Amino acid sequence: MDEKKMPRQMTGAELNSMLKSNVNFKSLGGMRSDELTLSPEKKQWWRDAKIGMFIHWGIYSMLGRGEWVRFNEHIPDDEYEGLAEEFKGEQCDMEEWAQLAEDMGAKYMVMVARHHDGFALWDSPGSYQGFTSANTGAHRDFIKEYTDACRKHGMYVGIYYSNMDWRFPGYFDPHGLPESAQAMKKQAYDQVQELCGNYGKVDILWYDGSWLNHKGGDVSAAWLWEPVELNKAARKFNSGMMINPRSGWEGDFYCDEGSREIEGKIIPVPWEKNMCICSGTSWGWIPNDPPRDLDWLIHMVVDAIVRDGNILLNVGPDGQGKIPEDVQARVRELGQWIKANGDSIYGTRGGPVEPVDKVYGTTCKGNMIYLHIMDQEKFAGCTLPLTEYKALSCTYKGEPVEYTQDAEGLKIQLPSGLQPEADTIIVIQADRPIEIDRSEDIRFTGK
Repeated sequence: MDEKKMPRQMTGAELNSMLKSNVNFKSLGGMRSDELTLSPEKKQWWRDAKIGMFIHWGIYSMLGRGEWVRFNEHIPDDEYEGLAEEFKGEQCDMEEWAQLAEDMGAKYMVMVARHHDGFALWDSPGSYQGFTSANTGAHRDFIKEYTDACRKHGMYVGIYYSNMDWRFPGYFDPHGLPESAQAMKKQAYDQVQELCGNYGKVDILWYDGSWLNHKGGDVSAAWLWEPVELNKAARKFNSGMMINPRSGWEGDFYCDEGSREIEGKIIPVPWEKNMCICSGTSWGWIPNDPPRDLDWLIHMVVDAIVRDGNILLNVGPDGQGKIPEDVQARVRELGQWIKANGDSIYGTRGGPVEPVDKVYGTTCKGNMIYLHIMDQEKFAGCTLPLTEYKALSCTYKGEPVEYTQDAEGLKIQLPSGLQPEADTIIVIQADRPIEIDRSEDIRFTGK
């Protein structure tokens, strides 16, 4: 019998060197569990989905100064928690949110169920002191409304949960105040099981906030959370649920958070870019925060998918639950582009050609290669190093494009008079199905 092939161990530094990449993955080197590891087949739906919508909303949205406002401004507990009586979500319509996600071309959604402030947006028996939307001004279970709306609009259901809770002194001093820290841990275990067990099938569990006392990282706090046990309990409700690495367990995919532009080679593991539609100053709503330029957003989507990743785009509704009109408009503009070019996005894999930063990249599906050109001028004269496959045709919007192919690769003559656009997509039909072999099991450590 052949010995089981051991995963390749790769440090974070080696990752950046190998890929010459500016991605910054969170929670490298998490705890491992063969029992929790999903097969590539169980991850396939997530890889095919490509586009997700992230939603940050809570009582912090009423203040409009970011989701960390309670901590950053040292707001007294009674003052901050008193806002829960005013937080009613008068304009919160989860059907509208799910419709907006559908309009954007998203295939899954991830909504914040509880952030670091401890306020739960559902009827949570496990909540410390009953700090929930069901017990306060709204008297609503927003997670029930959200999960129902997701399924009505054909979205895979994702739920964000922060393990940390600033209301517990044990968060800031877990060794000195172990009873408080254990009470916070119990709340996390109870609430994760509520979220995974009470709202139908949850497809994605998206953790955050597992580090302690705002120091170190999620992995360094695993001694408290025991994330393997936590996620075994969560997986009892859906054995195929995708889980990110932010609990201190290594997870099913890696996360690169923030609005940094993406550079480097194809990334040989499942990964997701997490960023805001607006400036990225805050994940939660800030008044008059304009959405990013449409072409820039298109480039971010393309830069993720040509490197074999997904992209999770965040919107922040205001305190009443309304997503600003200018944000909605930009989301729909982006969605029009995504849907118009869906064949080159959904169900594809990054490659077979390595991307060139700010110039081009490729995705593929079956025997079709989609060449995404982000700078027509810089691409002119380039030779696409495609030598393993013979091109049978090249087309732009269904019309033939001139090309030649030799031992060096494929040379494409872009149509004359072509108007500038964020992404010029050339469809290349190859002589056989494209083979993407990224079967090597790579695990990044945090060293």
